[in-house]
Amino acid sequence: MAAAPEDPVLERYFKGHKAAITSVDFSPSGKQLATASWDTFLMLWNCKPQARAFRYVGHKDVVTSVQFSPLGNLLASASRDRTVRLWIPDKRGKSSEFKAHTAPVRSVDFSADGQFLATASEDKSIKVWNMYRQRFLYSLYRHTHWVRCAKFSPDGRLIVSCSEDKTIKIWDTTNKQCVNNFSDSVGFANFVDFNPNGTCIASAGSDHTVKIWDIRVNKLLQHYQVHSGGVNCVSFHPSGNYIITASSDGTLKILDLLEGRLIYTLQGHTGPVFTVSFSKGGELFSSGGADTQVLLWRTNFDYLNCKDMIKRNLKRLHFDSSPHLVDIYPRTPHPHEGKIETVEINPKLEVIDLQTASPPVVDILSFDSTTTTDTTVRTLPDKGEEINRYFLNPSLLSPDCSPAALKKKTEDMSDLPSESQRSIPLAVTDALEHIMEQLNVLTQTVSILEQRLTLTEDKLKDCLENQQRLFNVIQQKS
Repeated sequence: MAAAPEDPVLERYFKGHKAAITSVDFSPSGKQLATASWDTFLMLWNCKPQARAFRYVGHKDVVTSVQFSPLGNLLASASRDRTVRLWIPDKRGKSSEFKAHTAPVRSVDFSADGQFLATASEDKSIKVWNMYRQRFLYSLYRHTHWVRCAKFSPDGRLIVSCSEDKTIKIWDTTNKQCVNNFSDSVGFANFVDFNPNGTCIASAGSDHTVKIWDIRVNKLLQHYQVHSGGVNCVSFHPSGNYIITASSDGTLKILDLLEGRLIYTLQGHTGPVFTVSFSKGGELFSSGGADTQVLLWRTNFDYLNCKDMIKRNLKRLHFDSSPHLVDIYPRTPHPHEGKIETVEINPKLEVIDLQTASPPVVDILSFDSTTTTDTTVRTLPDKGEEINRYFLNPSLLSPDCSPAALKKKTEDMSDLPSESQRSIPLAVTDALEHIMEQLNVLTQTVSILEQRLTLTEDKLKDCLENQQRLFNVIQQKS
């Protein structure tokens, strides 16, 4: 059956990775695509035909997650080598390395304003980093097994996380407390994310399910069982009306959340599909999996201008009003409303003139900067060079920063004393700061242990009190 004009189509595929694709993310402009892989590399693809691709070399183990910053001037990556890296997505490949997790890191996520980065790890913690100073801020501990994913809400006030302990937790970023908890008795969530207006979360389950929860009333709104394998990733369309899922059964599926049904099944991959992501405007989506291919699809349905989407969703940041499904996913016209059956799309069955799959690849070796829990970079740029290339407040630089302003900041930095003018050598200062940061981490760890000890003591006290009550009841009966 020929595809209708409103059906998604495979537009392009990229080959360059040597192992399974673990994560994909579009740049804010939609002109570039970043991918992470088991081959330990990040790759940056240009959506223009015949453009070069860049391969970033730096991680020492599987790269598990990648994401562009909101301005697109940074790339964050997580790896099984226990580190998080920030990269400048250009041909120089300069990167900064964060070390604080004690086990493989599974996900990275920027807050919508770019000021913070959340990382989730198999050390059972979520860590939050300040992008302004490149510093570790705090950890969130309540999960009892590996944390697979952590995501900021659109307004940055909440973080949602999922773990192999079969729970999904909601955290308040202001008081650093767990404020909500969803548990599952069957499987655990591989991936979790907020919908565009922040009222709901979607989870991708190892038990083959996709669930939509309303976090305002702690209610399961929708429960889909459309896959025959574990669901590894989900991505909301910017309108909030659709969600796309990637599964180990080798398919992508698109769900209409207004009508509560499956509308498309896409069969482009061979083997499990591990990741999928819509572009920021929703006109494209990309997927990757065990077949090492990155597929680029054109959505063709419910196109929504990115600026309109951002304006609309920023208006809805409160959790006060009573939820309604049509309120959560504002109803808009759907070109497929007349269709009843699910449409299956298999691009392999058609002869498609796809653009080149293997663009020229340029290998870029990382030039590491400071490698501590406090990764403030002190390298001074040459005069006239863009400051954000050196991670100095990159997330807060507006896109329309004037060259004059950047030059003035650079000249101001040039007035700082050089290493030869310092009373204490820079190397010693760095070593002392590193020691201080390590002590801060130790202090925080002790504080967490104290909290856990207090909780244990409280539980023990409750047990003793219950035991005493039971003893008294038994005595009274006898």
